[in-house]
Amino acid sequence: MPTSPSIVITMDELHTVLEPLIRRVVREELTDFKNNNTFFLDSSMPLYNDMQDIIKRKAQGQVKLFSHEEVWGE
Repeated sequence: MPTSPSIVITMDELHTVLEPLIRRVVREELTDFKNNNTFFLDSSMPLYNDMQDIIKRKAQGQVKLFSHEEVWGE
């Protein structure tokens, strides 16, 4: 049975590749939200659970969120 070729990547390399991709996706979503003022999260979406976790950690003082000005430079 043929196998797919494997690629070995270090955590630093993975971080280097993923971080810009994640930032771009988030920026695109935020830009769309900013333009439409609508963003829907369904409770079955992984991002919904992540946002719930962020809200809890913010309430516990474990997270500092950036202001609109810090994020958008406006």
